[in-house]
Amino acid sequence: MKTLWVTNDLARTLTPINPKTGRPGKSVPVADPYDMYFTADGKYAIVVAEALERLDFRDPHTMALVHALHVPCKGVDHIDFSADGRYFIATCEFGSRQVKVDTATQSVVGSVPLPMAGGMPQDVKLSPDGRTFYVADMMANGVYELDSHTMHIVGFIPTGRGAHGLYVSRDDRDLYVSNRLEDSISVIDLATHRVVNKWQLPGGGSPDMGNVSADGKVLWLSGRYDAVVYAIDTTRGNLLGRIPVGPGPHGLAVWPLPGRYSLGHTGILR
Repeated sequence: MKTLWVTNDLARTLTPINPKTGRPGKSVPVADPYDMYFTADGKYAIVVAEALERLDFRDPHTMALVHALHVPCKGVDHIDFSADGRYFIATCEFGSRQVKVDTATQSVVGSVPLPMAGGMPQDVKLSPDGRTFYVADMMANGVYELDSHTMHIVGFIPTGRGAHGLYVSRDDRDLYVSNRLEDSISVIDLATHRVVNKWQLPGGGSPDMGNVSADGKVLWLSGRYDAVVYAIDTTRGNLLGRIPVGPGPHGLAVWPLPGRYSLGHTGILR
């Protein structure tokens, strides 16, 4: 947890940043770094090469390529691991499915198609009890529930147009869903599997990726099409701030967060 790596997709590089000083180091050339994660044991960085339909297992310090895994789907995108880290689920944005990958063997061991033709799975998050993977589908406008043991889809929760990012509250009670095409954030009660609240962004917006603050009081999200970052009160759901940034903000890492090790992406720790 000493280096923040930034994925420069179009430049085909990874840039290391010292999080204490904010100073960047020398960028490392890699193929198509659209997204990036780390295995739970810290042995590998996983660079999601979306355009190449690959998951590249790399040395987490030098970023030297160890193994390039071809995945049988288009638009491989977001990842989350099982509770024990032995496997992970990767969503295929343009393939209307998700694939299961064995972490140790670095091989595809399963595939789960979505019920809806033309589905576009986005973010995926494991439930706090480890039993369910939640998969946001921006075309189905909601979240699928995937049994983490059988890999069967066991439920669907409608949330709003363009369901995209998924974030668990600090008390493990709620799941926040950013509805990118509806200017809103849905709150799912994880015990009842129902939407219990919907927070509308005043004046519109395009809530995308982000994370929850360490104290759980603020949900930070990038505004993909509005060149802003949103700070949202998780108690009342009101907008605390709309911060202007550059055009097209996509990922937003929140740091530091509680946890023993990093899974990467938007500052996800366990």
